[in-house]
Amino acid sequence: QAQLVESGGGLVQAGGSLRLSCAASGRTFSSYAMGWFRQAPGKEREFVATINYSGGTTYYTDSVKDRFIISRDKSKNTVYLQMNSLKPEDTAVYYCAADSVGSRLRVGSPAYWGQGTQVTVSS
Repeated sequence: QAQLVESGGGLVQAGGSLRLSCAASGRTFSSYAMGWFRQAPGKEREFVATINYSGGTTYYTDSVKDRFIISRDKSKNTVYLQMNSLKPEDTAVYYCAADSVGSRLRVGSPAYWGQGTQVTVSS
């Protein structure tokens, strides 16, 4: 059974950095677009970043551009989210997602979701 497992969340002070990892198992996701979403308390889940199957194309929501970097290591079946210059408003549960069609991923309707990892940024 295909599974996405996130790790790397935690508590960090504003201005700090974290790197999230999403390890895929149960199948190879090398031909899949992968991405990150987040959900803050009382808010809807929102798109953060996606990366295409080759790693050559990335998309970011405006609020994280120039601060977050999405990347993937196909040999490890893993996608990463490097988060720099973190702000309190980045506090959320971060979810990994994957789909064979990038557009489905970007609109928040992917075939696969991880269970989420908590990121808390203190001011």
